[in-house]
Order: sequence, then C-alpha cells, then structure tokens
Amino acid sequence: MALKNVTVLGCGVLGSQIAYQCSFEGCDVVSYDINDEALEKAKQRISALKDSYQKDLHASQEEVDKAEKNITFTSDLAQAVEKADIVIEAVPEVPDIKIDLYKKLADLLPEKTILATNSSTLLPSTFAKETGRPEKYLALHFANHIWLRNTAEIMRHPGTDEKVFQTVIEFAKQIGMVPIPLQKEQPGYVLNSLLVPLLDAGLELWAKGIAEPEVIDKTWMIATGAPMGPFAIIDSVGLRTLYNVIDAKDGEPFASIAEKLKSEYLENKLGIESGEGFYTYPNPAFADKDFLKA
Repeated sequence: MALKNVTVLGCGVLGSQIAYQCSFEGCDVVSYDINDEALEKAKQRISALKDSYQKDLHASQEEVDKAEKNITFTSDLAQAVEKADIVIEAVPEVPDIKIDLYKKLADLLPEKTILATNSSTLLPSTFAKETGRPEKYLALHFANHIWLRNTAEIMRHPGTDEKVFQTVIEFAKQIGMVPIPLQKEQPGYVLNSLLVPLLDAGLELWAKGIAEPEVIDKTWMIATGAPMGPFAIIDSVGLRTLYNVIDAKDGEPFASIAEKLKSEYLENKLGIESGEGFYTYPNPAFADKDFLKA
C-alpha cells in the first residue's frame, strides 16, 4: 500500500527537509507548525532547499518548483491530519511536548493513519500508549541533509504491527531513502549510536577547557580523513536540538556541557540555520583549503 498523503508535524530544519523530500518524490504533503511565524520560517527553509536539489541531484527548475508548490502549510492540527496516510512527528526532543501532541492526535487521526516519530534519541515504547494506536506507531528517523544522506531508520517497538513495519519500510523506498530496519529498540538507532559518543567526547573536551572546537575538529579530520569534525556536525544538526538532548542527560559531564552551551550560544548562535554556531556561515573555517595545514 503506497502512502500518498503525508503530514509532517514540526517545521524545523529536519521537518522542513522531510516535507520537501516527500513532496519531491510525489507525495501530497501537509506541513504543520504551531503558528504563522513558524510556518513562514518553514516556507523560507523549503524554498532555500531548491538550490541544493538542483546542485546535488541535478533536478530541473520545473521539478523543484513543483515540489515546493505541492506542500500545504497550516497551523490547524485537525486540518493537517484529516487525510493523512502517515504522520511524521518532528517536534522538539522534549517528552512532554511529544506526549501533549500525541494526546491531541489520538482524537483527530483517521483510523488508517500510521504515526511515526523522527525522534533522534527517545524510544517509541516510551510514548506508544499515549498515541492511542500503539500498533500503528513506530520510529522513522532521517539524517540531516536528507536528499544526500538518504538513510531512513525504521525502528519498531514490541507492539508495532508487522504489516505497519513493512509498509513504512516500503514508504522509505518510495521517498528515495535507503531503509535501515531495526528489529529491536535501540536508543540512538544505528546512526546516533555511532555518532553521539563522538559528539559527547568533543563537547566534553571543550567544556573542560582542554581544547577549542577548531582544534578538536582539526584533530579528527586529519587523523581519520573525515570531511567534518564533531563541532561542524553539531552546527549542522543545530545547537538547540543538541542542547535539548544533552540537558535531558543526568550528571557530569552533561550538566557542565549544557550550562556552557546555554550561556555562550543559545541566545543567537544556533548553528548553520542562524548563520553562526561554533563556526560562521556560509564560509566556515573548517571548509577553508588551509584549515588542515600546520
């Protein structure tokens, strides 16, 4: 069963990418956020994606314009989900926000609708009961720069129906992703189980005053051949998302990292989206041809 009508809840950096990718691959997409200001920012993010699709995927002007026009924007939750075959939740990594949203959705979703969370760190079993449809609920996690880093991690919880699991695997293929099925729950899936320890280690070195972000990134890039270091990756993910994840962890070094992030960055340095994070954009130092030289 092809899932044609897609609703994305949350128009942040990744939510906007998910909406545009689904539309680009032929789905009818509704993009929801809580107010007109958030929706206006989403429209700007989505319009900006067109250049990347033309450059990286060699898409035509007609294709990128059609994908943009095929997205409907609304702050009316009931209207957003009334026709949805699948709803992809991409709201902040704050459990209370997700629970509140799921409880509202329980009374609004059509019987047919599959509900998927794009949470990077939280397990679907934590929220399954709150959705009112645990058998139709699972995780569907995308990487940033979705059109290039096109993995879709599909993680079931013990109550997810097998048919729903297989349907979402096929949906991932339908929207141009490489499906990564997870048969058991794992905090961080595959991708973040590998990535988060790197980011945490870099942040701890910085928070303890051992080395500055550029030095840490340079070390990683030279020693491993990686195109980016942990702080460049953090700028791509977004510092507010990272802060929410770090702040939810107990004890040290996470308390110190969260405090340092909050005091030095979260006011206006949010990463690529705001034009400045650990680096300044659109021309960050790590991308300079001389960055890795002595």
